[in-house]
Amino acid sequence: MVMRTIWATGALLSAVMLSGCFFEAQEKDLEAFLKPTEADVTGEDYIIEPPDRITVIASDIPELRGVSSQLGQTQEIRPDGMISYEKIGEIPVAGKTPRQVAELIALRLSELYKLTGDYPIDVRVTNQSKLYYVLGQVRMPGAKVFTGRETTLSALAKAVPTDYAWKEQVQVIRPSRVAGERSRIFALDYRDMVIRGRTDQIVLLEEGDIIYVPPTVFAAIGITVGEIVGPILQGGRTVQMMGG
Repeated sequence: MVMRTIWATGALLSAVMLSGCFFEAQEKDLEAFLKPTEADVTGEDYIIEPPDRITVIASDIPELRGVSSQLGQTQEIRPDGMISYEKIGEIPVAGKTPRQVAELIALRLSELYKLTGDYPIDVRVTNQSKLYYVLGQVRMPGAKVFTGRETTLSALAKAVPTDYAWKEQVQVIRPSRVAGERSRIFALDYRDMVIRGRTDQIVLLEEGDIIYVPPTVFAAIGITVGEIVGPILQGGRTVQMMGG
């Protein structure tokens, strides 16, 4: 019974995989992704969201000094989108750029202090809210902090595809942000990229992009069979132990 289940599962999975399970991937979708040399990344338009961390720097303002230094005070944006200071009060920062937050804090402080210079307050952000994802057959899967300069190559190199990875059929997915619009998906040949230096698929990632590294056909069969047979064998040992 077990062997029959294994062969049936293997045959079905092989037929599905070999018939082209990645039919949604389209080469033309590669055009939706920018090359690293085609985009300037700037922090001016960065939108702050929880749980980003921001450091507000104004060395002459006691409320903004760090505990052990004068470089500034760092706070994590609360889930309600606020930060707070004892004398300044709560400040809504979520949904704003660093420059907008700096101007808002300066406006509050102008009621207490005489500020000088065009930009008396400096706001620096440590990103913790913008993410991309690498999933599947990699040694370090999961959500990754979006840097703004992460590429398909650098993301895969950091995640490290395993020996079970189908490196010629890595899926790069840009989920649609508009209702009714399809996601952009193209198949990436990681082996060609690394061994032959193929660069046309080295593109910049955006926040929310997904890289899925599928298993090879035979690895997928092994994984599926293990999921089916494992509980059966475990159940058999349990029955034997109870009977013995």
